Amino acid sequence: MKPQPRRPERKVTPLEHARPGDAHDLACTVWTLSDGHAGNVRQAAALGEALAAGTMRAWTLRARAPWRWCAPRRLPGSRGAFGPDFAQALAAPPLLAIGCGRQAALATRLAGATGARSVQILDPRIDPRHWDLVIAPEHDGLAGANVLAPLGSLHPVDDAWLRAAREAFPALGALPGPRTALLVGGPSRHYRLDADAFARLLARLARTVAREGGSLLATASRRTPAALAAALRALPAGAPGLRWTGEADGRNPYPGLLAWADRIVCTPDSVNMLSEACATRAPVFVFEPERLGGRPRRFLDALLARGRVRPVDDALAPFEAEPLRETARIAALVRERLALR
Repeated sequence: MKPQPRRPERKVTPLEHARPGDAHDLACTVWTLSDGHAGNVRQAAALGEALAAGTMRAWTLRARAPWRWCAPRRLPGSRGAFGPDFAQALAAPPLLAIGCGRQAALATRLAGATGARSVQILDPRIDPRHWDLVIAPEHDGLAGANVLAPLGSLHPVDDAWLRAAREAFPALGALPGPRTALLVGGPSRHYRLDADAFARLLARLARTVAREGGSLLATASRRTPAALAAALRALPAGAPGLRWTGEADGRNPYPGLLAWADRIVCTPDSVNMLSEACATRAPVFVFEPERLGGRPRRFLDALLARGRVRPVDDALAPFEAEPLRETARIAALVRERLALR
């Protein structure tokens, strides 16, 4: 995913001891663990912040062979899978370890074995009993007594986040409305982003904006193919709005697009991107939903059934949109299940 504004870290003095049977205090240190992939970092951090988790430490971990091939399964010597720094840190484990992704799933298992409460985000592909809690999106179909199933992915987008994004990108609010945000991902296992179809989408959006007198705010992602990024740059320069295709275009305006959009158009390839778009109050329109396959299609079908998204058409007519914000609900369940206050 794209870089996002972060809330200031809350500095809280860690609690030294928690007696057996007491509720655990989240002022204790919390670790977030990932392989550094943006979507995994983002989900682990979002849950930690939603738990008001005091002092947080973010780990970016890459297991060495042979553990990286087998993660999250434990092999002899797994404690050293992520190098000496992490192995040494396990001698004083945090209260709570939150991991996202398969490599992090081994790290959360190791932290759990040393006394931390372990929460793993995304299906670890082995029995969930190895963690205190597993958070796997509803469309993964994972079930278990300790499994929580959000609709879509975890993220920080809420009213406070959107307010901060509007303050960070005030110039976008001065653009003529309606402001149409276009969020472009890239090809995935379950969706092939066709260049010809994408060109037709851009032409359709340009006609809609010209007819209504609004603005088109388009942003690519790091997964967007070069040919599609070039098509974005080729949009008429005189039309109100902006086109962002990479660092050469300056600061990534993605947070501002979510915050200022009157409507959002998304490619269907990213569950994270769709989840964040649907966390706003803007109507969301999805390009080529019928061409998405696999488990992400179940998520998209759930959004369509709820009326939270609609397929792209020529009108892009406004409709009532209830924000989809699962992070706060999941955080409340984590507090309850792990007796965190």
